[in-house]
Amino acid sequence: MKYLVSASEMRRYDDNTTEKIGIPACVLMERAALAAVEAAEAYCAGLKGRRSALIMAGMGNNGGDGLAAARLLSEKGYLVEVWCTGKREKASGQWKRQRAVLDHYPVEFSERPTMPRYTVLIDALFGVGLTRELSGEYEEAVRIFNGLEGWKLALDLPSGIDSDTGKVRGCAVKADKTVTFGFCKRGLVLYPGYGYAGDVVTADIGITERCFLGETPGMYAYDEEPRALMPERDGSGNKGTFGKVLLAAGSVNMAGAAVLAARAAYRAGAGMVKVITAAENRIIVQQAVPEALFGTWEFPEEDLEWADVIAVGPGLGKGDAAKRCLEQVIQNSRKPLLVDADGLNLLSEDVRLRAVLAEQAATGRILVLTPHVGELARLAGKTAAECKDELPGIGQGLAETFHGVVAAKDARTFICGEGHAVCVNLSGNCGMATAGSGDVLAGIIAALLAQGMEAFEAAAVGSYIHGRAGDRVSGEKGTYACMAWDIAEAAGR
Repeated sequence: MKYLVSASEMRRYDDNTTEKIGIPACVLMERAALAAVEAAEAYCAGLKGRRSALIMAGMGNNGGDGLAAARLLSEKGYLVEVWCTGKREKASGQWKRQRAVLDHYPVEFSERPTMPRYTVLIDALFGVGLTRELSGEYEEAVRIFNGLEGWKLALDLPSGIDSDTGKVRGCAVKADKTVTFGFCKRGLVLYPGYGYAGDVVTADIGITERCFLGETPGMYAYDEEPRALMPERDGSGNKGTFGKVLLAAGSVNMAGAAVLAARAAYRAGAGMVKVITAAENRIIVQQAVPEALFGTWEFPEEDLEWADVIAVGPGLGKGDAAKRCLEQVIQNSRKPLLVDADGLNLLSEDVRLRAVLAEQAATGRILVLTPHVGELARLAGKTAAECKDELPGIGQGLAETFHGVVAAKDARTFICGEGHAVCVNLSGNCGMATAGSGDVLAGIIAALLAQGMEAFEAAAVGSYIHGRAGDRVSGEKGTYACMAWDIAEAAGR
């Protein structure tokens, strides 16, 4: 996995490295500049003629990194121009040291860029320190920088992007590549910042996990091969060993939701799946998923005892039968429960059921909720816009209210749980914004729960596998042609 740090965390780790571990700040700055120059040199490899570089430098340590990079590029024969923005009297100590060194190098300083095009343009205006909207000379500088021709490299973070949220602070540098230092910043992987960062490389400059000093970051993401995250398979096991999923899904004319969730559960390793659905769906379900057992809404309580995990919601509808089904699995069972889609909408309308479920989870029932932004808004009593702006925070609040795990779904999915750092899923693509994709995710997570995976890990790993499967499908067929059926099949591969 990889850590995703906030601005405050990064400042603390930086301070720990210099003040408690004892690595001088000038060493970190030199290594940051070397990483930036390495990226520039990789881009310029094979280009003919003399290369030019413009460094847009602010007055903080990010600007100091840019000045150090200017010196190194000058040594390599680049025609280097430094464009300083901000008040010199507010310059950091490290900036002043780097500026004094440049008096001995053939580097030009300018108040505005002197050419319309440069081979390389380096953004060293702001790093993680931006805490306000860009305005005045800074806004103008970013707009001028974006309008110049050439390959654009951002140091640590594109200027104008909020380090914690990825929001654009008025305007922002549109980079071709970002070299970030020490650990990846949250704003580089969250939207819309992700779209401004270009290719992101995390450079080791000497700030390592050793500098956490017991305070690990509050957010992380998986980046390993999905197979390494899956539960072990017992070579002597049988279909019961690998978990039994009771899936309540699919109202009349919504059989597809039940089919997709059931297929996904099987593709993710569940040994047995029983689909509880409208009687009218019998032929469709049994033809599409012949491996599945079948039952109707009036299912016996023995089915609740049979199951290792219960999943309720995909295509369920909000009719009387759906309400009775949800009440039955909540009131008459304490088995691990996943609630998705219409199950969440029914919960949002029933204060009593929410209270019962929260009490059960507080006393040991395993609970996973998988809301998209609209469903999350209804459960949390917020607007969709509020949830979209504060997805991890509202997801975490809901997880604490229900004493369970919440996978808050949007362009990025945040997995939240009491006592857990937030896991953000970085796999997936816009092709997955297609009908049935959420049903597939519900089936995958249910299968992992049935195989004994801890609830938070099941939601986090399930989301990651789901996204990786979507990436595979989009790679093969294109984002326009991605369908939920394909995602379920690719999850198995």
